[in-house]
Amino acid sequence: MSEKTLIIIPTYDERENVEPMSEAVLREVPTANILFVDDHSPDGTGAVLDAIAAREPRVFVMHRAGKEGLGRAYIAGFKWALERGYELICEMDCDFSHDPAALPVLLQTAREGADLVLGSRYIGGIRVMNWPMSRLLLSTGAAQYVKLITGMPVNDPTGGFKCFRRAVLEAIDLDRITSNGYSFQIEMTHTAWMLGFTVREVPITFEDRRSGYSKMRANIAYEAVAMVLRLWGRCGFRRSPRPRPREET
Repeated sequence: MSEKTLIIIPTYDERENVEPMSEAVLREVPTANILFVDDHSPDGTGAVLDAIAAREPRVFVMHRAGKEGLGRAYIAGFKWALERGYELICEMDCDFSHDPAALPVLLQTAREGADLVLGSRYIGGIRVMNWPMSRLLLSTGAAQYVKLITGMPVNDPTGGFKCFRRAVLEAIDLDRITSNGYSFQIEMTHTAWMLGFTVREVPITFEDRRSGYSKMRANIAYEAVAMVLRLWGRCGFRRSPRPRPREET
């Protein structure tokens, strides 16, 4: 029997993308469920999502009161998943920069023993499409900065296409994860790695969004720099051995 699987997709002004994204994800992983976490999008994304969920039992929608950031949306989604017994929990963007066709590879890698699987743009070459050189240099430079400061052997720590095994999210104190944006991705991966979980990267091709607008802001980059310096303080401690699975009661 396949493990209960959830794909978490945060949304904010993604009205044009949610319908084709839900269709693409369910086509690739028909046994999975999708949880859209909408931050009260002013463009009516929430209403579109409700219409999709009304006709598709594999789609769920969480409506939040306002825009609190990517990290808060994922934390809410993770807690929702744990409460409902999901074993494999993926996260991805709604703008098709993360190709749903890569989901089966992430999930299979987790089933083969990885605790956290990262879709990486920077292994086996650089697989990024439609980015200006300035943004590519910023992203690759950030990846090297994270590896240098933390020692974490990850080539793409700011990427947001991931698959967690349930045990990873159970072991992390989600209420203590306070970062957003790129820094959220770094903090979650670093925390899992420091706890001794197995982190594996699989190559993906990243294509800049097809429609809508980017939510990237300068303060997100500054937050990431500050977060890495805080993580540096953790690196004085040894990594923990991999936690044992929780026993059934």
